[in-house]
Amino acid sequence: MPESQEDPARPWRRYRRAGPPWAGPPWASSGERPPWWPAGEAWPPTSWQGPPWRRMRGRFLARVAIFATLLVLIAVGGATIVFLLLASALGAAVPAPHGALLAILVIIVALLLGGGVRRAAAPIGDLIEAAGRVEDGDYAVRVPERGAREIRGLSRAFNQMASRLEEDAVQRRRLLADVSHELRTPLSVIQGNLEAIIDGVHAPDHEHLVALLDSSRTLSRLVDDLRTLSLAESGELRLHREPTDLGQLLRDAVAGFGTAAQAAAITLGVEIPDDLPSLEIDPTRTQQVVGNLLGNALRHTPRGGRITVRASRAAAGRAVAIEVQDSGSGMSPEVAARVFERFFRGPDSSGSGLGLPIARELVVAQGGEISVESREGGGTTMRFTLPIGGA
Repeated sequence: MPESQEDPARPWRRYRRAGPPWAGPPWASSGERPPWWPAGEAWPPTSWQGPPWRRMRGRFLARVAIFATLLVLIAVGGATIVFLLLASALGAAVPAPHGALLAILVIIVALLLGGGVRRAAAPIGDLIEAAGRVEDGDYAVRVPERGAREIRGLSRAFNQMASRLEEDAVQRRRLLADVSHELRTPLSVIQGNLEAIIDGVHAPDHEHLVALLDSSRTLSRLVDDLRTLSLAESGELRLHREPTDLGQLLRDAVAGFGTAAQAAAITLGVEIPDDLPSLEIDPTRTQQVVGNLLGNALRHTPRGGRITVRASRAAAGRAVAIEVQDSGSGMSPEVAARVFERFFRGPDSSGSGLGLPIARELVVAQGGEISVESREGGGTTMRFTLPIGGA
């Protein structure tokens, strides 16, 4: 078909690009709306004009330069008028060449000062552009720390904010990936058993129903752990503090793991002094912390090993320290540095990776601190403190 003729079945042929590839869409320079463009939207689209923050930066710098230039012209012009009025009042004559030279100098000074002000305002323009990029979701943007001291401080604060936003975005993506991974296993078990029962491969007997129940409990526990961790990290976890006999709480927690420890041939020991003071704490959350630490110790202690729970005064009598010590294989410094990260699991761990992060948040929420001491082949000691009298 000749180029001058239009194919009615392909009306976009009349918008064929006439210029080089970098010239933009062929209809960008024409005011005619393409036939396929929605009637309710403006043509051409504003996105072709570049991001709005880029236009804002250019307008800001131009306005600053124009304002500075006008200010200098007004100031110098006013001074010149005053000078001429004084010279006229005193009867002195100003030669015309001198007046022209003065006008040229005024223009030169105004241009130089305008350029200087524009350069001085450039860091603010950088901040405007960077803020627009952050608004568009680009958290990797940083601005150079230049200009006046106040501007450098503002740029430094902006860079720190962008770094935290970028870190939060990475953690959010990692959390979604980790949650998806943790949910996949129990869901696969439930789905597989249900499909096998429906297809007649497995009978709906006690064994397979128990497997379904265990998987559903795993899902429920995972959801509860995630909710607790989220509330604790956001500071929205409600604590119900009350005077608590910490010694009795620790004994009850250890007794709850007696059957599991006996089945694994592990000895449980408790060392609690008689003068241990009563604490103003949340007993349920504190018992959850001890339970998480004991469960973690049981998973990493071999048969015939020992786990000891002990309590003592700390911080010059202002706090109580609780330790859960096991005789397991220990861990490397690299693993020990990450045990309180969400979903982190060591090489031989079979847990969900949420128990220790939850323990940390519950301890911190009550004004305490938690730490780990471990060496490979030498066992592990989890230690946390709770203040006497509450946080």
